[in-house]
Amino acid sequence: MAIARHGAGPTAGLQALGSQVHPVFMLPPLAASAFGAVLAGTTRLGATDVTLAPLALVAHLVAVFFGLYTAHLKDGYVDFHIRSEDDDHPLTARGCRLALAGATVGFAFALAGVVAVAGPVAGLLTLPGWVIGYLHAPQFDTNPVTATAGYPTGVALALLGGFYVQAGTLSPAVLAFAAVFVVALSGVKVVDDTKDVLYDRSIGKRTVAVALGPRRGREIAFGLMGLGMFLVVAFAIDGLFPTGSVLATVPFVVVAALATRGDPELATMLLIRGAYLFLAVLVAAVWFRPLAGVPLPDIGVLGPYTYLATEALFGTGAFALLWRAGAWRAAARTVVVLYPLAYLWDWYTLEVGVFAIPLRTGVELLGIPLEEHLFMLVVPAFVVGVHESLRHDTDG
Repeated sequence: MAIARHGAGPTAGLQALGSQVHPVFMLPPLAASAFGAVLAGTTRLGATDVTLAPLALVAHLVAVFFGLYTAHLKDGYVDFHIRSEDDDHPLTARGCRLALAGATVGFAFALAGVVAVAGPVAGLLTLPGWVIGYLHAPQFDTNPVTATAGYPTGVALALLGGFYVQAGTLSPAVLAFAAVFVVALSGVKVVDDTKDVLYDRSIGKRTVAVALGPRRGREIAFGLMGLGMFLVVAFAIDGLFPTGSVLATVPFVVVAALATRGDPELATMLLIRGAYLFLAVLVAAVWFRPLAGVPLPDIGVLGPYTYLATEALFGTGAFALLWRAGAWRAAARTVVVLYPLAYLWDWYTLEVGVFAIPLRTGVELLGIPLEEHLFMLVVPAFVVGVHESLRHDTDG
């Protein structure tokens, strides 16, 4: 019996097998494995730097590839031959089973190579990639958590494995990068799953969009992506990531902002490409360390007007948000209610010496600096502006 549904002979069979190599989804995990190697090569471990081991890198990349290939084969087999979800599939049911067996054997040999060159722990970090791929359908895609986090977790495991086969250990930095990938890519996956909510519901797939609805799903998705970008900045400030890592958030945030206005299909397309850019800039930041040693801009040169300058900046942002959302009355009510409490809190903490404000004009009003009065206006207005803008976007 032929393995290809369209055509006969070895050529048709090879074409059918090759059709299950999906570069769009294979590239991020393979790139994550290579990024792990780069990160290991630029991470200080004790007294010496790690030297890249090409054989270990190749073995791990091959294992990651066969894990992904298994996932694509199994997903196509289930969606077409079992669920009748897809309109067509190039492989027969027998062809899918044979290809799955072959991919599993390929993975096993690659896994043995990983263990041989990097040890059993490296194998334990690599094996779950195949397990996730094989169980994605029809097991994992019937639960919102595993349906969403399966692929991002596979990318994170590829990163950890790529690092470990080079370094022989895991560092806090690589664990933090893996966490960022899981969080941010889970957001992208939720958006992707909003494309097929009705059909997924009809066949028992339990994605986040099915469980909570498309609108709520998109809110969670962009929240996860925002959290991922925040973690990059926070880890860079903490020194865990290279300072240049913050540059990787710029293209992703721009693309995500554009995606908020697109339908699920367009948004997914944009976000996938944004994820490529994000990973590419991260690799460059780790490899070249572009902002290493570059000090932060010192606005202290404004002297006594420094605090006022920051309030003017954020006040302008608050003004823009309130104007956009038409939330002037809401902001005014909030400020009126909070101001007396904030005033007492501020006066007391200044009085007992909890904090000091050296870069200020020295002008005081009602026992506290002028700048603190403005602060108590700007912050609530900014919060209301953000809240009302988000609510406006959601309702719209």
